Formats: sequence, structure tokens, C-alpha cells
Amino acid sequence: MDNAHAAPPPRKVALVTGAARRIGAAIARRLHADGHDLALHYRHSQAEMLALQAELESVRPGSTLALQADLAAFDRLPELVARTLGRFGRLDLLVNNASSFYPTPIGTTTPAQWDDLFASNARAPFFLAQAAAPHLKATRGAIVNLVDIHGDQPLAGHAVYGMAKAALRMLTKGLALDLAPEVRVNAIAPGAILWPDSGKSAEAQAALLSRVPMGRIGTPDDIAAAVAWLAGADAGYVTGQVLRVDGGRGIGG
Repeated sequence: MDNAHAAPPPRKVALVTGAARRIGAAIARRLHADGHDLALHYRHSQAEMLALQAELESVRPGSTLALQADLAAFDRLPELVARTLGRFGRLDLLVNNASSFYPTPIGTTTPAQWDDLFASNARAPFFLAQAAAPHLKATRGAIVNLVDIHGDQPLAGHAVYGMAKAALRMLTKGLALDLAPEVRVNAIAPGAILWPDSGKSAEAQAALLSRVPMGRIGTPDDIAAAVAWLAGADAGYVTGQVLRVDGGRGIGG
């Protein structure tokens, strides 16, 4: 057959959790712009997901699949992978971005809060990776986990969240060993990327920025660019690493 008329190679496929808004939406937009078809998970943010899907579909029709699920429901995790495979026929990248985050002060923390924080930040990434592993091996794909600088640098009042993110850091390293050489597994530890939805006082913002050598908070696009790099061929010899994207906060005085 004349190579000039050969079918183009299939597009790569990424499954992104927590993709409807904030950092997750930026990751989705970047991967889509880089040519990926996308399975986009969300939990509650249906309006934001529908808007994001419409935006991406206007650029490349048939390139997205929206998947609603509570990641604390164990049986939904392999279903997300199965539905991605059913729609696109392959899987090249898993981005574990979804996360619960709230304070758990000592003396008032409940077992339900413990279970919730570990379910989204550690258990779901593990079982999604387990379900995705054979398909990622087939494509020599990658996993990128979103951890946090507070997975190894405690945040007052958030001990359970920090423990869950520390577990995800170790999961990254463990999976990198278990899935090599076919699948690369890395993590990104964002610093302050967006101010909380609930807001942050001017004094608190200034105090935080004083500890960031770059002098600003990061943007979701900063994280999306790091995900795209770790997912791509330029990072083909990188696995088991945690990349801090924090403006130098980890080295600040």
C-alpha cells in the first residue's frame, strides 16, 4: 500500500479524574490540545463538565467521554477504565488528579473523614492503576499522580490529608517498580496553585508568597504543562519521581 494513503496512527487516550474544573480542567485542555482523546471523570461538577466537554468537542468532535462517579465507591473504579476502553479501544495515560481536601483537627476528626480522604487520595488511585495496568502496558503508557507538597511537609490541622498524600507518593514509587519497564509512573507535587474557593485573607496570601522564591502562586497551566511533559516521550527515561511544581517554596527560607 502506498504510504501516502496509510491511515493515520490512532490518537492517544487519557483518563483524567477530577477533570471538570480548576487544575483538572487545565490538564484536560492541555492533553486535548496535544492530541489526546479524553475520558473525563467528575463527581458533582456536572455543569462545569458539560461546558468543558462542549468546548473540547467543538475543536475535535467525538474526542471526549464524560464519566460521573464517586471514587469512594469501589466498584466504580474498574468501570471507569472499562468504559474508557469501550469507547476508545485503548488507554495510554492515567492522571489521578481527583482529591478531597479539608482540615481534620486533632480531637474532632471522625473515621468517616479518614475514610473519605484516603478513598480519593490513595485508594482510588491504586485501584484505578490496577485496573488500567494491563492496558497501559499494551500501549507502553504512563501514570501521573497529583500529590502535594504537604505529603512530606506537614500542614497544620490537615494531618489526615497529609498522610493520604504521603501514601500516594509511596504508591507512585511502588507502581514505578511494579509496572516497569512498560509503564512509567510519576507524580507532581503542586505548591500554591489557586487560592481556595473559600478565599484567603490578604495577610495570609502575603505570608504564603513571602515563602515562594518565584513571588507568585502557580497557575493550573503550570501543572498541566508538567503533566504533559511527564506523559510524553521527552520524559521517556523518567519514572518513580515526584516533581515539585511550587515556585521554589520547598527551598525557601
